[in-house]
Amino acid sequence: MSTLSRVQSMVARPAFREGVQDMRAVSLGIAAWGLVTGVAMVKSGLSVQLALAISLFVFAGSAQLAVLPLIAAGAPLWLILGTAFCVNLRFVVFSAQMRPYFENLPRLRRLVYGYLIGDLNQVLMIRRHPHPTQDPQQTQYFLGVSLTNWVAWQIPSILGILMAQHIPGSWGLAFAGTLALLGIVLSLLADRTIAGVIVVASALSALMFWLPLRLNLVVAILGALVVGMAWEAWSNRQLGGGGLLDGTKP
Repeated sequence: MSTLSRVQSMVARPAFREGVQDMRAVSLGIAAWGLVTGVAMVKSGLSVQLALAISLFVFAGSAQLAVLPLIAAGAPLWLILGTAFCVNLRFVVFSAQMRPYFENLPRLRRLVYGYLIGDLNQVLMIRRHPHPTQDPQQTQYFLGVSLTNWVAWQIPSILGILMAQHIPGSWGLAFAGTLALLGIVLSLLADRTIAGVIVVASALSALMFWLPLRLNLVVAILGALVVGMAWEAWSNRQLGGGGLLDGTKP
């Protein structure tokens, strides 16, 4: 079967189309944020070639935005790399959560799926398929949400990079991007764990605003990561031990 035939077969599957439909609900906000990130990378002094490489190979919007002020301020390389590492630590948790879905797949496919994992498609995957199985429909759904997420981010980001020099700063794109990101965050507040992580991260970021080189963001990320992992561990113990969460007596 040719590559084109395989793509057509994948797109025609109901689980893949379901994933595309679910991700479309938040794609506009992702696109707006991607556009702003692309513009911000070039406006911060990165060359077009380097910005394109970062967008395609790093594919981590929050890390990209977190290190831009440090790059513009001439911060040392260790701090830039450390900040990006801390921001992306959440993907360790995401990958661990996704492992049961893909553990029987070939390593190369797992690496590709790991590259595609993002905040929103991971949340949608777990909401739609909370119990991992080896059902191919789960993989097809993941590809639907993930590829839609990738396209919704990359195309606007690349457009922002290419058009950055022609976009005046007076347009206020950063504020528009902030509103877009706020809309995405608010859509996730139905999950208690994510809501708690957002509150902790926001509080720590505000309380530590006095730290130099935007280190308040690093503190907020680490604090939110610890709270999220602790909450997940407690929830799993309650569910596994016949606690209050499953309606039985301790």
